[in-house]
Amino acid sequence: MAKISFHSELPKFKLNDRTKVSSWLHTVVAFHLGKIDQVQYVFCDDQHLLALNKEHLGHDTFTDIITFRYQEHPKPLESDIYISVDRVKENAEKFGVGFENELHRVMVHGLFHLLGFKDKKKTEAAQMREKEEWALSIF
Repeated sequence: MAKISFHSELPKFKLNDRTKVSSWLHTVVAFHLGKIDQVQYVFCDDQHLLALNKEHLGHDTFTDIITFRYQEHPKPLESDIYISVDRVKENAEKFGVGFENELHRVMVHGLFHLLGFKDKKKTEAAQMREKEEWALSIF
């Protein structure tokens, strides 16, 4: 059975409306002809994600999200997605949006990567942003 789960490494962080968020994420994936087997979101702080970034990707930089795929190609999706709540808060302030809006953007961003969308080139980043905006509009 397809499952999206949420886990927090932070005692004071709790994802609101888990059922609604899970249903929304399933809808986004289904619209793009994907299928979820097991996706776990792990909410953590900057230091935890920085350690993962250094250890697994060799990057000594803060990031808002790291997606660890269990397998290649997106069918079905199996992954752990780590999100820095610290980065999400900072980016929400920087971009003048609400925390939950930015959190949802980052959450769906990880799924789009799993579905095969990239964002390294300018055109790819623009397409990713359009997909994020569409996904947020149907939340």
